[in-house]
Amino acid sequence: MEITKTRVLVGMEIHVELATNSKMFTSAPNAANPSNYEASPNTLVDPLVMALPGSLPVINNRAVAMSMRVGLALNCTVSKFTKWDRKNYYYPDLPKGYQISQFDKPLCVGGVLEIEVDGVKKPIGITRAHLEEDTGKLGHELPGGAHYDGSLVDLNRAGTPLLEIVSEPDMCSAEEAVAYGREVRDICKYLGVSEGIMQKGHMRFEPNINVIITTEDGEEHATPIAEIKNLNSFRALHGAIEYEEGRQIEAWKKDGIEMGPGVKSTRGWDDQKFETILQREKEDAHDYRYFPDPDLVPLTISQEWIDEINDSIPELPASRRARYQTEYKLSDKDVLAITAEPDLCLFFELCVKESDDGTESAKWLLNAGAKLANERGCQVDTLGITPEQVAGIIALRGSNCIGSSAGTKLFSLLCNSDQTADSVA
Repeated sequence: MEITKTRVLVGMEIHVELATNSKMFTSAPNAANPSNYEASPNTLVDPLVMALPGSLPVINNRAVAMSMRVGLALNCTVSKFTKWDRKNYYYPDLPKGYQISQFDKPLCVGGVLEIEVDGVKKPIGITRAHLEEDTGKLGHELPGGAHYDGSLVDLNRAGTPLLEIVSEPDMCSAEEAVAYGREVRDICKYLGVSEGIMQKGHMRFEPNINVIITTEDGEEHATPIAEIKNLNSFRALHGAIEYEEGRQIEAWKKDGIEMGPGVKSTRGWDDQKFETILQREKEDAHDYRYFPDPDLVPLTISQEWIDEINDSIPELPASRRARYQTEYKLSDKDVLAITAEPDLCLFFELCVKESDDGTESAKWLLNAGAKLANERGCQVDTLGITPEQVAGIIALRGSNCIGSSAGTKLFSLLCNSDQTADSVA
């Protein structure tokens, strides 16, 4: 039967490591907190992380609050009642033999996030956002980079607060999935709940992908869903979706297998070959033998707590981008650059406050500032120049006291000086 049309459907699970001081159910230091980035293997552990007999979990209140912030920013409803469940499976980096998670009573439900691709806006439904703990990590290199034939277990990451955000299958291209992933990452960074450093595993993407195939008789055929595990870059996310779309169409042509019970699979991503690799047939929920954790009481959340957290949410990236375009007539490229990092965006806001000129502030930060930052390997907001000094350069240029080249030189000089723009000029 000839294929007349295909469309890919993507739902996404995004795992966000929360940057609390301590872990989800114990006071052991959290690997996702900047103060612990350089910790040696297996030093951020305690009896609970190691699953020693008699150790009991205690809920990290700060992790719950951070998760609520994300949920509210994604327009979710925060549940007034939630509980903890044991998700049972065995991995060498999971000492307890189960993961504490949330099954039927997640913390946040029913949200929506708007994305934009090529000028077209689209709402993406959020099914749920639930809180759990991360696993440890397996490696195959000894200190110094020497290869090890077995598996090395590092429990530093085990127990890290992990927020899993699950979307509806509303994305229909790799570009939409990347736009959604970027927006979630940016929101988490602006909320201060995660550093969002992909290389450190602060955010991991797991797209669920299948293809709807339309044949010449008008019938639609849905290929089995494949879940791609632990993608930690937008390049990998984009590549995995595009590869899976083609692979699933070719597989259907050969075997005709369609979506149904027991056919979902889990696949990994080979970043060298740029292809997905079968790992295992995917378990269904009942295979994990979920049951309520007997060591943790259910969590009741008051409306007062929800209101308090909602009031603390800052202006989010999408709102800032729209405002900067309207108020300062900045281009799409410039607003994306300005809002890419919260610290740069805050610095820009301070420059605007001092100069009362958003257009010129953006121009100086994204031209002279970005060039110097690139040369020095730092961020624009850490160059050393102050918002007052940026405003001084803008004023001098506006009154034609200095030319463009002199302004650029002055910008560079002020990055290493405590003087004002007027005194240096």
